[in-house]
Amino acid sequence: MNESVMAEQDLCETESARESFRRDCLAGLCRPDKSLPCKYFYDEEGARLFEAICELEEYYPTRTEVGILRRRIKEIASLLGPDCHLVELGSGSTMKTRLLLDHLDRPASYVPIDVARTQLLECSARLSREYAGVEVLPVCADYTNDFELPDLPAGTKRTVAFFPGSTIGNFEPHEARCFLQRIAGICGAEGGLLIGVDLKKDPSVLNPAYNDALGITAEFNLNVLARANRELEAGFDLAQFQHHAFYNELAGRVEMHLVSRRQQVVPVSGRKVFFAEAESIATEHCYKYSPEEFRQLAARAGWEMVRCWTDDKQWFGVHYLVPGGGTGPDAERGRARKSR
Repeated sequence: MNESVMAEQDLCETESARESFRRDCLAGLCRPDKSLPCKYFYDEEGARLFEAICELEEYYPTRTEVGILRRRIKEIASLLGPDCHLVELGSGSTMKTRLLLDHLDRPASYVPIDVARTQLLECSARLSREYAGVEVLPVCADYTNDFELPDLPAGTKRTVAFFPGSTIGNFEPHEARCFLQRIAGICGAEGGLLIGVDLKKDPSVLNPAYNDALGITAEFNLNVLARANRELEAGFDLAQFQHHAFYNELAGRVEMHLVSRRQQVVPVSGRKVFFAEAESIATEHCYKYSPEEFRQLAARAGWEMVRCWTDDKQWFGVHYLVPGGGTGPDAERGRARKSR
């Protein structure tokens, strides 16, 4: 493909993504209970800020999940098996992916899927250089919508989806079930899913994780308004909105909001959006599950739990699932373990 065609394709994709952002932004801001989809956090600036959040002392999920993966990686690699086609949903910096690629037996290919195009292409290029035997096939797409996967390389034995980082908690429970059903369709009857899930715990741990002392999470939250200013000709004064995050114990989720400090009118893509003082925009829900709650959710979506690994404090879980009734060796081992 020549450079002019590639540039035209990139422009079309950018315009399409911007139109989706405009449509979703107006739909969310013009309803009585204002909201913005959390997927729009992750433009290039948002991706950079999230990487900084993952390094914070208060933000336990990343380091806890990485610790579980490091301790259990040989067992995980054995369950995924040889010659697998690894598909990562929301690949980000690919730090956790390297743990898998370092230990998998002859992985056939790796498909990172992410909306942050620049980071996606840079990370994919590095992985291609460092893992010469693995075909790296990046897909710039919103994995919450329909997307097209590359053809399976010759010799691929099974497709395994990798969904780390507890992002499943950003879906409402009914949305999570539908999403898991879609992933089952992508992976097929002999596939698998390795997924990170943030577990329920004391609010004294949860609340600081979303209200860090340095204010990086607040900056990350406000960036979605800055993005609207950049891309949608919006007029948000960021100083007039305040980050607010708390654990809603009854709903079992952390909620993130942006609260209007005063009554104001904000232009957004040619429309006027009215805010009362203290009115909020819900920007993210982060559901927390017990291992049994997540097992039940996965079962309703057609998945069978093979293993759940947790840390010593039971703060985070890494789960390996196979399609219910699967006949692969990992499904058989999982059923044998449960029968003992």
